[in-house]
Amino acid sequence: MRPSTDRRIEVIDSITEEVFLTVAEAQAADMDAAITAAREAFDQGPWPRMTHAARAAYLTAFGLGLEKRAADICGIWPHESGVLRTHAQAMVDAAVSGFNEYAALGDEFPFEEPVTPAAGEFGLLIREPVGVVGAIIPWNGPIGLIVHKVAPALLAGCTVVLKSAPEAPVEGNIVAEIAAEIGLPPGVLNVVAAEREVSELLVRDPRVDKITFTGSTAAGRRIASLCGDRIARYTLELGGKSAAVILDDYDVGSAAETIAGMECLVSGQVCSSLTRIVVTRSRHDQMLEALASAFASVRVGDPFDPESGMGPLVSSRQRDRVEGYIAAGIAEGAILATGGRRPAHLDRGFYVEPTVFGNVDNSSRIAQEEIFGPVLAVIAAEDEADAVRMANDTIYGLNASVFTDDVDRAYAVARQLRSGTVGHNSFQSDFTIGFGGFKQSGIGREGGPEGLRAFTEAKAVILNSAPLRYQS
Repeated sequence: MRPSTDRRIEVIDSITEEVFLTVAEAQAADMDAAITAAREAFDQGPWPRMTHAARAAYLTAFGLGLEKRAADICGIWPHESGVLRTHAQAMVDAAVSGFNEYAALGDEFPFEEPVTPAAGEFGLLIREPVGVVGAIIPWNGPIGLIVHKVAPALLAGCTVVLKSAPEAPVEGNIVAEIAAEIGLPPGVLNVVAAEREVSELLVRDPRVDKITFTGSTAAGRRIASLCGDRIARYTLELGGKSAAVILDDYDVGSAAETIAGMECLVSGQVCSSLTRIVVTRSRHDQMLEALASAFASVRVGDPFDPESGMGPLVSSRQRDRVEGYIAAGIAEGAILATGGRRPAHLDRGFYVEPTVFGNVDNSSRIAQEEIFGPVLAVIAAEDEADAVRMANDTIYGLNASVFTDDVDRAYAVARQLRSGTVGHNSFQSDFTIGFGGFKQSGIGREGGPEGLRAFTEAKAVILNSAPLRYQS
């Protein structure tokens, strides 16, 4: 469908600070057309009435189409948000696997289960599609989040309006092209790129049954309030300020190498990054020195250069934000152990050095607010119990990790951490199990059967006898 106006979104290259490409900017009329198409496809089209196996076949085709377009995505994404080319390839590979994993759920997920009712002779618990889904994705991980929103929604029988971020709109357009190539029925998947005002129309529209959103906690609060006004369903995957709890039996150098390496992915622009490093006071200085050494060795540069360990931030606004937090950390009295500046050898691009602060007060801004950049805060605790208390002392609860050689201690501490995911000796998450947060890190889960369930409504059917298909 042609856009309603000639308005364009300029995507600024994070490497050169110049316009990299432009895409159509959706206006109110375009959003209305997308919602109308999705509504008609759900209410009148074949998609919700297909078998789950038939819909799963389209997901498999999506995976094959994405595999063919991997080079396009990997050639564009680093320009959009600074992700390393090598990491982009890994994420595309994971996305291909994700489509296949959701396709497999077409056979495995209990969409219809016989149950024994308290009254009547025969009962069924049926999970039907929730309806029209508005899927809103951010710029830092578009292809992976497209998979974990679009694939389960489609498998459940929903139709989708996918709203891409203005900073990284190309991945959504590529997925739309794949949908056309594989013959997805009209109106089942509709893709738009829009700024916030037009995006809010998607959240407000009563024809949209569910919103699934990944982004900031501030935006999530707004979406939740709008959905609450009309009792729309929603899933929110929001911000984080995740803690790495370093127990006294674990090697500090190994922990530092692991944490520093994962923090440089997407230049620290990851909601689940381990940015609060909680260690006992007696080992604080050793931990700070090890992290500073690890970060100082990171080569910041062109994300297409295989020697680069970290690329730029997404935009000048994001760099300003990160630099503002670095200034706040210094003003609050934390020790700047390394980084904190723009790399001297790079005269253009939205680069900032990976940065580590020590002696950070757990109540300070750099310990409590999501920075969304490569800035770590080392926090001293008195003992293990105090470390757990500090790790939980946050409005967020998205991710955490416990570093210890004792798996039983890792389990015991993990059970005490108020977090949607807890890893062992590493930054870890697993969308095949489910991903999401406690507290203000979100509501609901994405990935695996838990994520699929979120795109369904449960219906109880109570019959006086078993229908023929359940008679042996």
